[in-house]
Amino acid sequence: MDATAQEVQATKANQEKSQKLIQTEMVETHKALVKRIANHLAARMPASVQIDDLVQSGMIGLLEAASKYDASKGASFETFAGIRIRGAMLDEIRKGDWGPRSVYRNSRKVTEAIQKVEARLGRDARDFEVARELEVNLDEFYTILSDLRGCRLFSFEELFDSEESRMQARSGDRGPSADIQEEKFKYALVEAIEKLPEREKLVLMLYYDEEMNLKEIGKVLGVSESRVSQIHSQAAVRLRAKLHHWLG
Repeated sequence: MDATAQEVQATKANQEKSQKLIQTEMVETHKALVKRIANHLAARMPASVQIDDLVQSGMIGLLEAASKYDASKGASFETFAGIRIRGAMLDEIRKGDWGPRSVYRNSRKVTEAIQKVEARLGRDARDFEVARELEVNLDEFYTILSDLRGCRLFSFEELFDSEESRMQARSGDRGPSADIQEEKFKYALVEAIEKLPEREKLVLMLYYDEEMNLKEIGKVLGVSESRVSQIHSQAAVRLRAKLHHWLG
């Protein structure tokens, strides 16, 4: 090997070493981001979902983000890593079936009931109207909503963290048609959220934008934590009903 080849090899080795140091620093700096996202997700999942498991999968997502981040793409590393981390955690959650078959059957029934009531009345369905369509009393309806909390079918994150959304964090080749479909879905989702009843829209805003937990939101609204959970589930069900042609 001549001197020039040795210099090139040495330069390449130094660049790789420098890159690994930068990646290690990125991971160390953003460990807290993994824990924050894990706590936020765990708050709405069943007790069987352990924070430690979410953190572990989130750290894998963080490591992948550090190795694949490209600053020239325009996104900040925290934004890029956040999508990767959440995606890794949600993939971990999706491996399990967090709800019994009866919950999934009820989820479909509630979605269909909302669609029928709103098509018939031409406005948002009220709780008692959906309950009547389901032929259950209001307490039974609220119990169904409570059971849906943590069920992956009704996780609000499923609307945002679909495979199409998570692909934003990847540098792979996306065709123009995928980008157009994703944009159309985003507009449809925003429009559907805007059409939610004010209380449901407020709960989503406080929960996702302000990152308040259910107990804190309950204090703001003057209702119990369980009632906030029901409102949250109701919003997710209503959105899924409005976006059924997108979500299948």
